[in-house]
Amino acid sequence: MVGIVLASHGGFADGIAQSAQMLFGEQTNFAHVILKPNEGPDDIRGKMEEAIASFDSQDEVLFIVDLWGGTPFNQANGLVEKHADKWAIVSGMNLPMVVQALTERMMDANATAHHIATAIVEPAKDGIKTKPTDLMPKSEKAAPAQAAATGAKKSIPEGTVIGDGHIKYVLARIDSRLLHGQVATGWIPQMKPDRVIVVSDSVSKDELRKSMIREAAPAGVKAHTVPLKKMEEIAKDPRFGNTHALLLFENPEDVLRAIKGGIDLKTINVGSMSYSEGDVNANNVLSMNQEDVDTFRELEKMGVKFDVRKVPSDNPSNMDAILNKAQSLLDEQKK
Repeated sequence: MVGIVLASHGGFADGIAQSAQMLFGEQTNFAHVILKPNEGPDDIRGKMEEAIASFDSQDEVLFIVDLWGGTPFNQANGLVEKHADKWAIVSGMNLPMVVQALTERMMDANATAHHIATAIVEPAKDGIKTKPTDLMPKSEKAAPAQAAATGAKKSIPEGTVIGDGHIKYVLARIDSRLLHGQVATGWIPQMKPDRVIVVSDSVSKDELRKSMIREAAPAGVKAHTVPLKKMEEIAKDPRFGNTHALLLFENPEDVLRAIKGGIDLKTINVGSMSYSEGDVNANNVLSMNQEDVDTFRELEKMGVKFDVRKVPSDNPSNMDAILNKAQSLLDEQKK
């Protein structure tokens, strides 16, 4: 596994590392070192050497630094020169860059430091956006790309069968936050959908939330928000036979309605359920009321399996134990 060292002036590298691990979970062979105001080049070089020594292997190392030509870069460069055939440096550190580096490493155990260095440059650039969008500087290559994206696309006639005529569900997840960092940087790279579909009657009527969901989708993945009835139509439409979809639900009740409506879901990833008045905290990320518990039990009787994880790297939790705890707390609440 490639060892990754984040390095910066001040606490920048520490903050980026903390943010990345909020999305991916605790990482091994991953270090962050900083140059404090009262320190010099030898200090941060020593921290880099100590970080590298802590890795399982020193064969492949990638430095991600804040500034080309700065002290962290210069000291990393001195180390890389002795291993230029395998080690690498990328400057201009930002969170999308680090997220992509961890994603590349997670998805391919044989990825090299040179491969990851190349792979993280474009996501780092793509992470820079403005709102309003017209504040973005125009680039020469933007015009043809935009033309391709906005060009007319012929609609597929109803009744056309594409592939085997059945939409593929790569993941169905309950997450009250819907499309957010853990989904965009953890589950989407892991499951490789070409489309994210938020299934919610309420969100489909909220233009602001729909817009935020579209903008949160990673490059190359389309995000849509549809009401439940529309999702039932999509599930039966043979034109979606080549679609690999990641479904997001706000609550188990919508999942139950979807399955009863003919959407073929065998396993549900249970990610997070935010607290509302009257709920109990079944664990640190799942809050439930009596209807939620009853709905999960009904899904269980229907043969639906539960995969209780926030991110792919987490160990699955025991859903039965979570539901038993929630029921016990709800019973206490009624007394």
